[in-house]
Amino acid sequence: MTDATQANSPLSGNVLFYSQPEPLSAEAHGKLGVTPADKPYAFVAQTNVVPLTVTEFAPAALSYPVIFVGDAKQPVAAMGLNAAENLFIEDGDFRPDAYIPAYVRRYPFVFANDDEQKRLVLCIDRAAPFVVEGGETPLFENGQPSGYVNFGMEFCNNFEQERVRSESFVALLKELDLFEVREANYTPRNADGSAGTPQKIAEYFAVSEDKLKALPAEKLAELRDNGALGQIYAHLVSLLGWDRLIAMALTRAAKQQPVAANA
Repeated sequence: MTDATQANSPLSGNVLFYSQPEPLSAEAHGKLGVTPADKPYAFVAQTNVVPLTVTEFAPAALSYPVIFVGDAKQPVAAMGLNAAENLFIEDGDFRPDAYIPAYVRRYPFVFANDDEQKRLVLCIDRAAPFVVEGGETPLFENGQPSGYVNFGMEFCNNFEQERVRSESFVALLKELDLFEVREANYTPRNADGSAGTPQKIAEYFAVSEDKLKALPAEKLAELRDNGALGQIYAHLVSLLGWDRLIAMALTRAAKQQPVAANA
């Protein structure tokens, strides 16, 4: 159950990007609206991973390594090599060739848990810089949620469904014991052109191709028929993107190096 108007519910949950989530209500937010931002995705620039839902694996694989992290094996898009650097955000916006995850596109809206009422409550990040009093697109009209809010509610509902589907997908991979720990490594070149010492840049969970091949034929057919096999292959193909990510990091680092002054 979801609600867009509950103002004083005890909420739980801590969500990436949202620094001041508040239950949306006409009483608290009736005078607010949204105004187009010059740098709409600046809030993504300080993180190198963004959660994905399983149905996003294929489009995301064209831009990022799709990996699994943490004990929960959370699927994420790897967008940088350093914790506070996103290589796909340039001047507050995504590179034009990059897929934008639904997790990002739902901002500034998000669902929060109302533990007492056992439901989800629609919240808005009051700290979002484009949510302002008298904004161009109102949040409420005549005391009722505007079309913008209704769209946000629908988007969050769809996202929640995909999130639950993603949890089921990960649970299936765990049940079949398909995960393994992998590393992404970079081998620099020495001044003389020879290979330097390999450096580990990431450690993550991925589906083991050997374990996948070892599954019984009927289990593989089941994965094929329920769509999981296609998502697994999208994930595996995406891992080729580590080379692109490394190249992007090297290019950015070279641009940021100070230029020596002429003597």
